[in-house]
Amino acid sequence: MNIIIFGPPGAGKGTQSDFIVKKYNLLQVSTGKILRDEIKNKTNLGQKISSLMSAGSLVEDKIVNKLIEEIVSNRNNENRFIFDGYPRNLDQASNLDNLLKKYEQKINIVLKLSVSLNTIKTRISERRYVEKRPDDNEEVAIRRYETYEKSTEPVIEYYKKLNLLKVINGERPIDQINKEISGIIDTLQAWL
Repeated sequence: MNIIIFGPPGAGKGTQSDFIVKKYNLLQVSTGKILRDEIKNKTNLGQKISSLMSAGSLVEDKIVNKLIEEIVSNRNNENRFIFDGYPRNLDQASNLDNLLKKYEQKINIVLKLSVSLNTIKTRISERRYVEKRPDDNEEVAIRRYETYEKSTEPVIEYYKKLNLLKVINGERPIDQINKEISGIIDTLQAWL
């Protein structure tokens, strides 16, 4: 099965993706991690990505789409993806649909973690000290939250119209969110 998980930066997508990956043996496709790996490897592309992320901007679709195709095209991982942070806009959603169709796959469910800006600010502040990520500061977090909300809303509506969307209250404790997600995926698996 292929899953998409949505939520603003700091909503817990990575935590929930890790849980889903372990429980259901899926491959996490985290655009944030893919982009940070490019930066860490100090590639030319990584330097460009670093300046965009540090300014609170989203990385261009062309760059992200190319990195996603490299992963989706690997037949060893077919129908085992959880997309974390992608697609962020309708162009990326269309690109993902086309890529999956090209490689004879599809999205089975879309999960949206619903979290307030105040919760995001608190989590980003805590995460900054633990993970030491350069893009984790309140000003950048607010810009990224607002950009995320504005650009992602049409994508959420797109998947809602396809009857793939499940909204989850991301304000609750992690184990409660895990339990709700498990219930949704287990029900889906029973139908597949």
